[in-house]
Order: sequence, then structure tokens, then C-alpha cells
Amino acid sequence: MKPKGGQAESLFSKTRTQSMSLGRITSEQDAVNKAREAKTARLRELRLEKEAEERAAAADAPKRAGKR
Repeated sequence: MKPKGGQAESLFSKTRTQSMSLGRITSEQDAVNKAREAKTARLRELRLEKEAEERAAAADAPKRAGKR
């Protein structure tokens, strides 16, 4: 059974609205994922810098202790 003209338009409008909502949700999820990836990369860089500084300080510690 075919929907009548008004029903068909209503169903099409409902489907289009759902599709637009899904597209918006997907876009929002993509934005959240990109922000999370950027933050993770920034934190990784900071951690690596800190670890490098700690290694350098540990390497300098015996040299300084011997100079006393």
C-alpha cells in the first residue's frame, strides 16, 4: 500500500530530519575525537620532554657528586 501524498511528504521529511541529525552527531563525534587526539599528542610531547630532562639530570648527577 502506497502512502498518500501528505503521508509520503511527512515520511520523507522525518527521514531527512533523522539523516541531518545523524550527520550532526557524527560531526560532533569527529570533533571530539580530533580534540582528544590533539590533547593526547600534546601530553605525549610533554611527557617525553620531561623524561628527557630527567635522564639528563640523572646523567649529570654523578658528575656533580664527584666534584664535591
